Amino acid sequence: MEATRENFSSKSPTGDPGSPGENSTGAVTRLFRWIEFIALFVMLPWLYVRDWLPVPMIPLLLCIAAVLFVALLRDKSFPRERLMNLAPLIAHGPGIVALFLASSATIGALVWQYAPDTLFNFVRQRPGMWLFVMVFYPVFSVYPQELIYRTWFFHRYRPILPRDQQLIWTSALAFGYMHIVFQNWIAVLLCVPGGYLFARTYARTHSTATVCFEHALYGCFIFTIGLGMYFYGGAVR
Repeated sequence: MEATRENFSSKSPTGDPGSPGENSTGAVTRLFRWIEFIALFVMLPWLYVRDWLPVPMIPLLLCIAAVLFVALLRDKSFPRERLMNLAPLIAHGPGIVALFLASSATIGALVWQYAPDTLFNFVRQRPGMWLFVMVFYPVFSVYPQELIYRTWFFHRYRPILPRDQQLIWTSALAFGYMHIVFQNWIAVLLCVPGGYLFARTYARTHSTATVCFEHALYGCFIFTIGLGMYFYGGAVR
């Protein structure tokens, strides 16, 4: 977690109450952050589902991530080292892998019990495509998602969601909601707890690289175990 937190109590640096102009400016800023949040994380997926954004998902995702990446680089208050900080990955990696192994064993057992026909069907039926996904999915899907839903999200919306748990849960719900673009409830159901896990990791590490590693583990496993069909339909038009 952050060693220090920004004070949002509307006081001046001297401890005196802020002037009406300062309070008004802060309120306007928070209002625009909420409008931006709703537009980007609520309306955009809904417009996509309604076919009002007739573009393939991956190019759209990359375009949004590129715009937000540039915005982060131009923001002097954003610590750029968070984008590629590998030290937390080394420190937290063993714990991330241990939890992943336990989780993947549970998911695998559930698939084997309730949907045995889908078990490893992607690997068996389309091994070349499976290998392609294993290589390019982390680069063209995982990193843009984590840049948007964790790195940008935590930095941009801290003023309106000042507590870590508020950021974590809102990020998780927004991440799960985004998967309505695949138009099935399984994708949403799996991605809310997944989003919570990734958001919690980012809150602890402030490392995009670390949370991308964790996301890639689970994502590649989902495709490998046979559940990838729930995360593909909206990727192309």
